[in-house]
Amino acid sequence: MKSFVLVSALLIWEATSFTFPTSTLPNTFRRDTKLYEANGALTEDNCDVLVLGSGPAARSIATLLSKDLDVLLADSNFDRKWPPNYGVWEDEWQSICSLYKDSFNHDLPENCVDRKWKVTDCYFGGSFDIPTEQRFRIDRPYYRIEKNALQDALSQKDDYRVLKANHISEATNINLYSPSGSLVHDKDGSTITLQTSDKKEISVKSKLIVDCTGHETKLVLKDSRVKSIPPGFQIAYGALVTVDETDVVDKTQIGPYDKEAMTLFDYRTDHFKDESSLQKAENAPTFMYAMPLNDNKIFFEETSLVARPGVSFQECKDRCFTRLEHLGIKVIDIEEEEFCYIPMGGPLPAKDQRVIAFGGSSAMVHPSTGYNLCRNMMGAGAVANAIVQGLKNENVNLDVVAGKAYDAMWSPSNIRQRNFAVFGGEFLMKQKVEGLRGFFDGFFRLPMDIWGGFLAGWPGLPNNDKHESWYARLLFGLTFVSKLPPKVGLDMFLSIVTYSISEGVPLPQAVTPIFGEPESYEHTVPPKNQGDVAAKNEARRMIAESKLEVDLPVPFEADKQE
Repeated sequence: MKSFVLVSALLIWEATSFTFPTSTLPNTFRRDTKLYEANGALTEDNCDVLVLGSGPAARSIATLLSKDLDVLLADSNFDRKWPPNYGVWEDEWQSICSLYKDSFNHDLPENCVDRKWKVTDCYFGGSFDIPTEQRFRIDRPYYRIEKNALQDALSQKDDYRVLKANHISEATNINLYSPSGSLVHDKDGSTITLQTSDKKEISVKSKLIVDCTGHETKLVLKDSRVKSIPPGFQIAYGALVTVDETDVVDKTQIGPYDKEAMTLFDYRTDHFKDESSLQKAENAPTFMYAMPLNDNKIFFEETSLVARPGVSFQECKDRCFTRLEHLGIKVIDIEEEEFCYIPMGGPLPAKDQRVIAFGGSSAMVHPSTGYNLCRNMMGAGAVANAIVQGLKNENVNLDVVAGKAYDAMWSPSNIRQRNFAVFGGEFLMKQKVEGLRGFFDGFFRLPMDIWGGFLAGWPGLPNNDKHESWYARLLFGLTFVSKLPPKVGLDMFLSIVTYSISEGVPLPQAVTPIFGEPESYEHTVPPKNQGDVAAKNEARRMIAESKLEVDLPVPFEADKQE
């Protein structure tokens, strides 16, 4: 069998070089900073915004910014194809297409979707008197993204310029980096050293830098002032396979999976025959995710939703093929393999950083589900607008613009919503397979707009308004508990109490008005006048009037009174 191994989620996508039109915004940059002038290094490129990385988050924000600004995208792996398979809800994808078309005049062509299913199936049998073979059908359409077409749609030559190079910097403190001088900020922008694959160094001067290098970025520090839980990890083994249908009578299905339905969850464990394997699977659950494609081709993915530490890839792979064998599905060819590693939750970026983290670098993955593509693509619109509007201002303060870009992602309201979802991820992490079956069976019995809004969890996506306020989240929680099996509902109630005691404010703040709002990311400009200006001016006046001969202190410009 042929096998192309694709490693997903944490790859740092990297970049090429073309020449495109520059922005009409005035360029206020000097050709070099004093530091690089002293070192004899010249700035070799200027731009309004430098985007680091070339995954979906990077190309989305670069594409939208390029409608008004001169954007340079830097990544040495720019030409590499995206490995992951992306699945999205139909209405979420349509909302993104509308945003890109209506607000940014950028079409996402129809070929960005290569498979549509009108319904979505789940299997939660084996617990709470749910028969093992019972199917839970959801009347909500689901899409598979044609990743190569989407990559092309976000890589148009007339949009942004590309440079095949990576940064070499590592943040050591807020706006300080090692090696010394590799990234320097001033009032006019940032000067950064990039390095090509052949070790050639290139200095780039930009007004702002957007870091899309992934979850484990070295360029952006995490917020250490606010207590946060370490991330959990979604681990999955996926395979695009061809199955043998020679002896299959009903070719409308592949095993139990309807070819006209996308299977989102199969949490059954009846394929484990020995007690040891069964107990292991019950304590560290995984589920099958199945996307029937054309004829006898199908993408299977055995997934650990969220765990800390993560379930091993080998365990997921072994369980995948054990399940397929039990279901009578004979694989005759493996076209692709995917190893998916997605950190979920964890700390947000620290405040007052000039470098703008976006995508995985800014922890934008849904903390309970691992969904990220639609969140990144929708979030790119708000962040792009904040940057463009900020740079249009006269006497622009770049720290203020960076703060507004962060606030466009992580407004106090959105942080509260995220904190609620972080608790959800922690609750899911502690569940055995029985608890997960009961949880999701109850979850999908909620009204579709309610559960759909939770899965979206990002401003601008459909039904997110059902979760944007504290009282909406409180109502969701109370309604949800009523849908759960009593055993799972009691566990959730006790988890809310213990989590609130151990972690403090975040969860109560998410569902009540008592604790106010989290701190805003917007930058506060420090006052120009330091100390008691009136007292200092009085002292200068009295010294000047004194008959003693003394040197009069020279006032700082900021201390002068008009």
